[in-house]
Amino acid sequence: MFAKVAEERSFAAAARTMGVSVATVSRAVARLEERLGGRVFNRTSRRLSLTDYGHSLVERASGIYAQAEAAEEFAREASSRPRGLVKLAAPLSFGMRWVAPILPAFFRRYPDIAVDLHLTDVQTDLIGEGFDAALRIAILEDSSLVARLIAPVRRFLVAAPTYIARYGRPLHPHDLNAHPCLSYTKKATRDVWRFKHRKTGEECAIAPAGPLRGTSAEALLPTVLEGLAITELPEFLAAEYFRDNRLEPILTDWALPEGGLYFVTPTAHARPAKVSALADFLISELADARWSA
Repeated sequence: MFAKVAEERSFAAAARTMGVSVATVSRAVARLEERLGGRVFNRTSRRLSLTDYGHSLVERASGIYAQAEAAEEFAREASSRPRGLVKLAAPLSFGMRWVAPILPAFFRRYPDIAVDLHLTDVQTDLIGEGFDAALRIAILEDSSLVARLIAPVRRFLVAAPTYIARYGRPLHPHDLNAHPCLSYTKKATRDVWRFKHRKTGEECAIAPAGPLRGTSAEALLPTVLEGLAITELPEFLAAEYFRDNRLEPILTDWALPEGGLYFVTPTAHARPAKVSALADFLISELADARWSA
């Protein structure tokens, strides 16, 4: 109970989460303080905070609480088929085009699992926002999360044929400084396109500038398809427009950094059966990269 109060920063919120009364939580913490011989919280009528003594204990207490939850979850699921709610985050465009269409098959296979699907191009805090897992398309940096690569995802610089006919085809990344280029606002800093020549190894970085920035590629596509600008698209989105010649790859002698599609979870230890079932399904369905250009 001490760990839950510390996490929620509130006796009342901890009591609601644990399904007990506020008085029960308060008495339990008071007994803990008496037994340990020190106060773990500073309390006022408006504020609750950990004491230095409480800070020294909270990490271990939270670990004990998490282990207990994991053990209970394991015991409950070991005797039955996977069940429960999985909170999953995924990129907006990818989720709409490639995740949502395959979920009916998942629900037929696992009728006792529900999915709370959050589609956003803003990177979610899995632990802080309580997500069980996420699909991420990125050049994944080192982190405390556990990531499994599902498939590589290339990136392309694209333009409509009408744009190329009107304004010409850029031959070097530096040429992009004279062209309207649409970029993303999801990054904390200004977007930068980093190119590497496939044969010579020459590197070049360009800061795209144009009439539109957006949090999603879907927001940029109409302007690009109208032949008004250039943008960068992931392979899973660009491929369908290449096939019907509505868009063309440009600067094909140059490569943008290749990312990947990852299934990411906060931890691999005691992963609930419901999360493992969803992970195995998504990996089996998406590993062959049917969107490949």
